[in-house]
Amino acid sequence: MHAAHSIYPTLQAFRDPRFVLFAGSAIALVALGMRHSFGLFLGPVTQDLQAIDRETFGFAIALQNLMWGLAQPFAGMIADRFGSARVVFAGGMLYAAGLLFASTSSTMLGLALSLGLLVGIGLSATSYAVVLGAVGRRFPPEKRSTALGIASLGGSVGIFLSVPVTLGLIDAFGWSLALVSLALVALTMCLMAPVLAGRAFSVSANGGNGGEQSLGAALAEALRHRGFLLLVIGFFVCGFQLAFIGVHLPAYLLDRQLDVWLGGAALATIGAANIVGTFACGVLGDHVSKKNVLAVLYLIRAVIVALFVILPPSAITTLVFSALIGLTWLGTVPLTSGIVAQIFGPRYLATLVGMVFLMHQLGSFLGAWLGGLVFERTGSYDLIWWSVALSGIAAALLHWPIDERPIADGDRLRPGISSND
Repeated sequence: MHAAHSIYPTLQAFRDPRFVLFAGSAIALVALGMRHSFGLFLGPVTQDLQAIDRETFGFAIALQNLMWGLAQPFAGMIADRFGSARVVFAGGMLYAAGLLFASTSSTMLGLALSLGLLVGIGLSATSYAVVLGAVGRRFPPEKRSTALGIASLGGSVGIFLSVPVTLGLIDAFGWSLALVSLALVALTMCLMAPVLAGRAFSVSANGGNGGEQSLGAALAEALRHRGFLLLVIGFFVCGFQLAFIGVHLPAYLLDRQLDVWLGGAALATIGAANIVGTFACGVLGDHVSKKNVLAVLYLIRAVIVALFVILPPSAITTLVFSALIGLTWLGTVPLTSGIVAQIFGPRYLATLVGMVFLMHQLGSFLGAWLGGLVFERTGSYDLIWWSVALSGIAAALLHWPIDERPIADGDRLRPGISSND
């Protein structure tokens, strides 16, 4: 016990929700910001290494998204049981190790193990499920969606900052040393991890529901809830859309004979617009129906993508597309996690958000991998672009029937008690 206290500060100041919110936002900034810039390495890596083509690179990023998703529920469970600090510290170390390994990789296997496996697991421990779980437990329901929006905003700011920083590193040092530099940045997450120290949610402190519920009962309850299942399917679509655009947009623009600078500018514009969109969605979630806002976001994405594919390619249409798609980019995160917290309470928020993100990352796997696969087979991204647009319409329709009402404590599934739908 004394050893644990020596590692993780327990000063009262660090228990202030504002410190947790700041640390969570900063960790998201680093983890998600760097992850967004990986698409910038596709060009230089495939040009420099004969054994790596777009399909191979896309598969490594797809594996990263898959491992991120598969490990996320377990990272959430550990965080709910033992606190988020240890999980974030371990994740930061794995993230940095993966980037260092990737800097020396020259084969498909090496890239898959480093940028795919290690970075993917590191992301699961330093991103949404763990960070939003820590933040969500520290804020009351009436302020929770805004707090989750601010924490998610850290990832948006990271996306905006990481693109010019990464481009500068690649231009100055080459892609290999750029990855080494990002590995050093990843280690800063380990320094911020102690601020998230603390065990699972306390009912007396937070007034949340489900305090006597076991983890198994919470999982069974979520899987029986139709709204949770619809939310999970919708977030699968979100992952598919964002991974494809984030990884393959720069290469798509080059294929359309546009200037090389436009790929980085497009990703940076997405990040800048995302700052506004994520914060706005978090605030909206505290005042209007979260599921309705989500449905509108997915419809907007579908329209924006369809227009982008139809209109003639140019720098102006690309930047307008990036700005509009950026407004919807991570706005889904505080809304989706807010619905989970609203329905099931904050006790096992990290675990349940981790389950939702598992499906998000399965979608990301398909988006990143199929983008490269379809291009290598057909020489065009058109089929995937139209799949992104149509899937957005499907996701919007899935969100309308979600029941956002909280589960009453008396109706909650307990160990050994069955529940009827």
